[in-house]
Amino acid sequence: MTGAPPPPHDPPPHGHPADTVHTLAELDAAVTGCRACPRLVDWREEAARVKRRAYQDWEYWARPIPGFGPRDASLVLVGLAPAAHGANRTGRIFTGDPSGDLLYAALYDLGLASRPTAVSRDDGLELYGVRITDPVRCAPPDNKPSVSERDTCRPWLARELAFLRPTARAVVALGGFAWQALLPPLAAAGWELPRPRPVFGHGARVVLPALDGGPPLELFGCYHVSPRNTNTGRLTTAMLRELLADAAHAAGLPTREAAARSLS
Repeated sequence: MTGAPPPPHDPPPHGHPADTVHTLAELDAAVTGCRACPRLVDWREEAARVKRRAYQDWEYWARPIPGFGPRDASLVLVGLAPAAHGANRTGRIFTGDPSGDLLYAALYDLGLASRPTAVSRDDGLELYGVRITDPVRCAPPDNKPSVSERDTCRPWLARELAFLRPTARAVVALGGFAWQALLPPLAAAGWELPRPRPVFGHGARVVLPALDGGPPLELFGCYHVSPRNTNTGRLTTAMLRELLADAAHAAGLPTREAAARSLS
C-alpha cells in the first residue's frame, strides 16, 4: 500500500480552466464563471429572468453550481444537473427543490447532515464526510443535458475527483446519466474500471482498484431522487436510506443506524 496520492498534476499549457486550479476551493470558485455551453447559459439566465411565481422575490444565482461538502469527504454523491428553479435559484446543489428535500432528509436521518432541509446556500446546512456534485453544472432545458454538454463539463468533475481521491472511499451515482458520466473521470482520477464496463442499476456495486495500489473505491448505483421516481414508487425513502447507509459504511462513515444496531 502506498501513502495518500499526490495532488493533481500541474496543468498543461492552454488546457481546460479546471486544470489551472490547485485546490478544491479554487475549483469551486472557478466553475461558477464557466460559460462554455451557450444553450445552458441561455437557459439558466432565462429561468432567472422569468422566474416562477413563488420565487418572484428571489435573486436567482443563475450560474454554474459548485460541489457542496468538505474537501476531505470519504463519500461522494453524484447527481445529474441543477434544477432551473432549485439550485439555479439558490446557488447550492440539490437546494430548494423536491429532489433535495428527499436527499438531505435521508442524509440527516443517517447523521450525515446537520439538518433535514435545504432552502438556501446560507441556511447553515453542513454535511459530515459527504460531498455532493453534478457532472453538468448548469441547469439544462427539461433536465436533459446533451452528450456534448456533459463531455464539455467533464473536466470539472474529473478535477474534483482528483482532489477528493486521497479520502474518497465510496461514490454513489444518482441515476444512469450520472453513472455513465462518472466512469471516464473516475478512470482519469486513478481508479481502474473493469471490462466490460459496469452496468447501472439500483443497488449495483462495483469495487474499483486504485492504479497506484492505494485504497479502492466502491461505486454504487442508485435511482435518481427525482419526483418522477419517487412519485411512482420506483425509489422509496426506505430504498434510498438503505443504499446511502451501505455506501456510508463502505466509506467508513458512522451513521445513526449503525450506532443503533451496535447498541441493540
